[in-house]
Amino acid sequence: MARTRPVADVPRWVRAGAIACLAAQFAWGTMQPPPRAEAEDLSPPPSPGVARLLAVGEPVAAAKVLMLHLQAFDYRKGTNVPYRNLDYDALAAWLELILDLDPAGQYPLMTAARTYAEVPDPVRSRKMLELVYREYFADPNRRWPWLAHAAVVAKHRLKDMPLALRYATALERHTTAPDAPVWVRQMVPFILADMGELEQARILIGGLIASGQVRDARDAKMLERRLQMIEERLAAEATGAAADPASSARHPPATERP
Repeated sequence: MARTRPVADVPRWVRAGAIACLAAQFAWGTMQPPPRAEAEDLSPPPSPGVARLLAVGEPVAAAKVLMLHLQAFDYRKGTNVPYRNLDYDALAAWLELILDLDPAGQYPLMTAARTYAEVPDPVRSRKMLELVYREYFADPNRRWPWLAHAAVVAKHRLKDMPLALRYATALERHTTAPDAPVWVRQMVPFILADMGELEQARILIGGLIASGQVRDARDAKMLERRLQMIEERLAAEATGAAADPASSARHPPATERP
């Protein structure tokens, strides 16, 4: 067995050279800028056909690996890319590919609605919301939670009531799953009420109560309270209009309008 030589036997000039090299390497490393991952580094995904070929008969497993890769993109080499700086066209294409490989998977749309759509960038946020809206129609009775969240984001973060109404209308018309909560069908009249369309909201809520679809006592009471509030607002507006001659002049009865 070879005998290990003590460090003292190594010539001083060799030890000095090694120390100098280490010091130079350390100094060079500290002078370099920190590594950066640029948003444009997220390249477009392969086509669905190529992805299925590479999946080797395991598209669901491949979808999960791709989803992990997509999320790990923000934290590679010790760097991170803020969501709001990502290329959202490429991001949407990756999510669509993952859904194509695993249509039953919920995680891509959940991430789109709850993570990528909540960035402080309206343009990018809308791209993710529209992705959720498009993909919802492929499986409404399983994907309704993410479109419902998209409606909430459109209403409260983007302050875009027509957009929220479009999502809520799709939920009302296409979600038929018996386990879907009743509030999924309540979003339309509530959004209409927030938009000032009180009469239309009153008709819809009244119809929902009369239909017998609301079987939970708490939900029924909540709807009745909301209907009462709307009717009170309508009555107050009617009273105010009658008491204000200027308002009556601005808004004559329908029979008197040209």
